[in-house]
Amino acid sequence: MRFLMALVLAVLTATPAAAAPTPDVITGRSAELHPEGIAWDPLRHTFLLGSLRHGTVEVVRDGTTKTLISDPRMVSTFGVHVVRGRVYVAYGDMGLGRRSTPDTTYKSSGLGVFDLATGRPLHVVDLAIGPGRHSANDVAVDHAGNAYVTDPATDALYRVDRDGRADVLVRDPRLGSDTIGLNGIVWHPKGFVLAVRYDTGALFKITRTGRISAVALDRPLVGGDGMDLRPDGSLAVVTNSLGAPGEAAVSVLRSSDDWSTARTTHRTAPWGDDEPTTIARSPRGSRVVDGDLGTLVGGTGTSDAYSLREFRETPVR
Repeated sequence: MRFLMALVLAVLTATPAAAAPTPDVITGRSAELHPEGIAWDPLRHTFLLGSLRHGTVEVVRDGTTKTLISDPRMVSTFGVHVVRGRVYVAYGDMGLGRRSTPDTTYKSSGLGVFDLATGRPLHVVDLAIGPGRHSANDVAVDHAGNAYVTDPATDALYRVDRDGRADVLVRDPRLGSDTIGLNGIVWHPKGFVLAVRYDTGALFKITRTGRISAVALDRPLVGGDGMDLRPDGSLAVVTNSLGAPGEAAVSVLRSSDDWSTARTTHRTAPWGDDEPTTIARSPRGSRVVDGDLGTLVGGTGTSDAYSLREFRETPVR
């Protein structure tokens, strides 16, 4: 009996404790980081963040960050996307970066593609194509490795193939704006992208051949920023009021006709943070980043604070 009790005690004490639950909000600090984009890193099992201020991509660890990617050609980094061992980074310059100059502001714009394991550059592609202002914002990648890049400062959607060759997939006045145009974008496995126009909240379906159609919505996505097409086919959309009369919220849309129309099935509003921008899905749920961009964009200074808040669906009422 004593032997049995000792054996049970040994087993119990040797059993590892259950992992502590991840907090609803991860509050971090990193000097003047101001992240706008977020992605899940399946290699390190953590999140990656961009930086409007430094133009880097950072690995998040316990609320602090360590630089994975730093390339002098990128003044500010926006959308970050990880696909098959590559990190795709939309970069631009809105005059908010440490390296911003009159020669780069709304002129530096492109897509960086880097090795996920090492941060080594594979391609850094200039997308300041054509006259006018440019500042690439978000990126989606199809199954063949082609990247689709939005630029809210122009009326074009760019395509970059796996070898780094770029072209204009489509140029259309419906995509442009006097303020902030085409912003968040996702790839749909049926062969098209969905992209949201920030100022009006219009959602567009754009095929690989450049055919554009507006998705009929039950409510516009004004202030539409980062998006995530989820495994069940629904679309999560983050909205904010940083540059449009939108609301800090996260909405979930569904479509039953291949995104000719869509309706809102869940919505969390107001959001728990004032300035959410983008969303990333991980094995432990989805997180929405708030990089305190209002401080930077408003010209009142810089901030070291950011938050990653868990997104949980709430039914629309």
